[in-house]
Amino acid sequence: MSRAFTHHGTDHATSLVDECSARSLQLLRDNLTPQGILAASRTEAAEARSYTRIFGRDAAICVLAMAGTGDEALEVGAVASIESLALLQAPNGQIPKYVDPEGLDADFWYLGCIDATLWWLIAIDHLRRHSRIGGLDARWGPQIDRALHWLLAQEHQRFFLLQQNEASDWADIMPRSGFVLYTNALWYRVKLLYELPNLEQTHYHFNHLFHPFKKDLPEYRRGRLLGHYARRGLRDPGLYLSFVNLSFAGEEGDVFGNLLAVLYGLADESMAREIVQTFNEARASQPYPIRVVTHPITPDDELWRAYMNRHQQNQPHQYHNGGIWPFVGGFWAMVLAQLGKKEAARHELAKLAQVCSLDGWRFTEWFHGQTLQPMGMAGQSWNAATFLMAQKALE
Repeated sequence: MSRAFTHHGTDHATSLVDECSARSLQLLRDNLTPQGILAASRTEAAEARSYTRIFGRDAAICVLAMAGTGDEALEVGAVASIESLALLQAPNGQIPKYVDPEGLDADFWYLGCIDATLWWLIAIDHLRRHSRIGGLDARWGPQIDRALHWLLAQEHQRFFLLQQNEASDWADIMPRSGFVLYTNALWYRVKLLYELPNLEQTHYHFNHLFHPFKKDLPEYRRGRLLGHYARRGLRDPGLYLSFVNLSFAGEEGDVFGNLLAVLYGLADESMAREIVQTFNEARASQPYPIRVVTHPITPDDELWRAYMNRHQQNQPHQYHNGGIWPFVGGFWAMVLAQLGKKEAARHELAKLAQVCSLDGWRFTEWFHGQTLQPMGMAGQSWNAATFLMAQKALE
């Protein structure tokens, strides 16, 4: 099914944005349980795929939108979401990939799920700053300490960046491993919020490892070598590399990771504007915001893995390999707003409202990057959340 963004003028766009705002708030309310926010609306398909669970990353991102709204149900639900994940925290400190609403089961994914813990910590800081519910400053102290110790145990002691397996973050069937852009953008944010040591070193090595095209070389010998390995045969892509390890580097153009690098202050002004320009030139947000890679990995690429074809889900232009994810589109609009590109951000927000409205306000999880066919689950909570976050960033 071919779809395209239809521009009907300013009044129509404003009306659509206003309606999307109201429907987003209602979807979040509808997806609440006493234990917290579900990843998606309750349907037979969602239940079969475990989307009717409280996910560490999904729920945390929703908390960023829910806390501070003044809506009692959402305020209470934000705290409940964090609490449910804390109750089933692993003894070593890891926050689960998801917990069931009854609080009986926690899942930690095949190769670990490193970003659930990162997002959970970011969400707690947001709750403490913005929640209308009091008494949170001293809550979850022991759980926070365990979570931070778990993450610090995975930090390289000279790069001060986190290390991880393949397929162990939100892009759970992509071959990113070693030092991963997306994860380390979150790690820098956590280190800033919780005043962890070696913040400047994390910033420095992030910019030299994931963008190894600078004229100044790292002092650390292995840092110079890793940068050399990463840039072999590559020209500056105008983006941070999606990952770097001893054998490979990711040049598929990780949109989410690059957006977080801008949003969280890792990219300087010049790099931030280059990232935005690169996405615009790649038409990454056409017709909808936004495709999550600019150059999908194909089966003849050295980065292709057999598991990417499992269930025919991560083929080129699909799922994490170039699908359109509206919730990431919310981060795209936030970045444009942060850089002062208000008109562009408003335009992207209107497009985001339209894509959420398709098929009777389905709030579809993701769309095929070429055919625009709706894929995945309906009623995605984080679609609603990041729309509201982007709208607030513009206001």
